[in-house]
Amino acid sequence: MEALEELAVALRARLLERARSGESTGDVREQVRELVDLEAAPLSEAARAELGERVMRLATGLGPLEPLLSDPEVDEIMVNGTDAVFAERAGRLEPTAVRFGSEGELMHAIERILAPLGRRVDEASPLCDARLADGSRVNVVIPPLSLGGPCLTIRRFRPRGFSLRDLVEAGTLPGELGEFLALCVAARASILVSGGTGAGKTTMLNALSGAIPGDERIVTIEDAAELRLRQRHVVRLEARPANLEGRGEVGIRQLVRNALRMRPDRIVVGEVRGGEALDMLQALNTGHDGSLTTVHANSPDDALRRIETLALMSGVGLPHAAVREQVSSAIELVVHQARLPDGARVVESAAEVARVAGGSGVRDLYRRGGRLHEAGEGALGRRLHALAS
Repeated sequence: MEALEELAVALRARLLERARSGESTGDVREQVRELVDLEAAPLSEAARAELGERVMRLATGLGPLEPLLSDPEVDEIMVNGTDAVFAERAGRLEPTAVRFGSEGELMHAIERILAPLGRRVDEASPLCDARLADGSRVNVVIPPLSLGGPCLTIRRFRPRGFSLRDLVEAGTLPGELGEFLALCVAARASILVSGGTGAGKTTMLNALSGAIPGDERIVTIEDAAELRLRQRHVVRLEARPANLEGRGEVGIRQLVRNALRMRPDRIVVGEVRGGEALDMLQALNTGHDGSLTTVHANSPDDALRRIETLALMSGVGLPHAAVREQVSSAIELVVHQARLPDGARVVESAAEVARVAGGSGVRDLYRRGGRLHEAGEGALGRRLHALAS
């Protein structure tokens, strides 16, 4: 650790000692200025100013992470112990020069994140998911589960969601496909967005949701609220984890069931990852068409199979054949996202869901680099035809 950073860590410790003893009162910045003038008089004026800012970041913010948090180009921050901090910019991971002086300093930063949220981590509860006031998502893992020291992951929140037009301009999908997807949303097609971790599923979901007419009542359901819809009539629901006593948990499945009692025109579920898949399918099959959700999968066909598997995890005991029938009649279009080696997020394919013997299959309408084909004579084609007429 460089000399200036070592001195900043030492001055922050002095500041904390003075605060605990009641020796210091008043403005924190003024106290920092006094300490810097006292302890670092030989340094140049520019060095003292830099030192003061470092002490302020350590004392009032998230320490060494503050420069990354203030960088608008950083989408995600990953701290793997004290000596390995990575940032994601434009879809690419890169190491940073950020370092923590000790595990204690890193834990102090984690505590500053979690304390205002009423959350904490310790040896008995070494895992935590949380959301910052600005909407950023936080995950913490500490020893003994994390062998290399505390791990902190922050997925930055962007206050303005991307529209389909924005994604076209960014090269995520061609303009013809963007117009087609907007038509599908307007026609109340039920759309599933699939892809791997970091492929841009939530970004696409937000863009598709933005194409919902402004006079409809939309209920969004998320594990951690990330969607930012601009329509006037939006009800946002967020799952709640159990408290420190293990009580009070409200999961996605409960929220999906409750949303059906709220007279929604559309239900948008951030991600299905468990038994709520069955509730979502039943909602889509009982008049709540035009709803949207995402799932982790490697292809459109794999996405349908994954939904089947998740629905079977509901514990209801439905036969597999019945679940397959639910999937084939509920989902009409799968949009598959991918992240390329250079970090770019793109729509890899779009496929309509077709009923086949024993369940459902997919028919490609678009493959990256190819042309867009017309929908067939199935449910999606009928919806688009009805909209056009």
